Amino acid sequence: MNDYSVAPEFGEQAVAARAGAWLKRKAPYLIVLGLAIFGVAYTSLAQQPLYGYWEFLGVAIGVACVAIGWRQAPDRQARFILARTQALHWAAFLVAMNIVLWPSVNSFLNAPATGLALLLLLALGTFVAGIQVSFDIAVLGLAMAVAVPAIAWFKQSALFLILAVIVLGALAAAFWRHGGEAST
Repeated sequence: MNDYSVAPEFGEQAVAARAGAWLKRKAPYLIVLGLAIFGVAYTSLAQQPLYGYWEFLGVAIGVACVAIGWRQAPDRQARFILARTQALHWAAFLVAMNIVLWPSVNSFLNAPATGLALLLLLALGTFVAGIQVSFDIAVLGLAMAVAVPAIAWFKQSALFLILAVIVLGALAAAFWRHGGEAST
């Protein structure tokens, strides 16, 4: 073996194993992010909000916050305070989300705007809960918040992006065909 060989802990298998372990640890957060983006997409396509869906996500994230914080709490009193604080926190955000869904308020928003507003409220609630409970929860809230303008940009730019993909595909097909003729 020469001096330039890669140590086993830095090999491709080790990197793949670390990436797999990281993905396994972060899977619940990625699933919640995917579910939140799905909610916005469904609301945009169906032109109506999913009334129980957003409440479910809020409650699920609230339960996750309590479960994560429960393991970190030093004693019974700290656990009680954590559970009470998170219950009040998420109740306030669920009330705000339901206010957005009231017909008298929702009539001012179209379906895509309603989905983005609900995602933004969920992102804010998740980020604030994460500050109190877990860095990973706070990062999930930030990812949801970043998804709001990203979704809006994608929706506005979708036609341009589709045209760009078609043009790139046509160019690739032309060069591929031209390259095949040159080698014969």
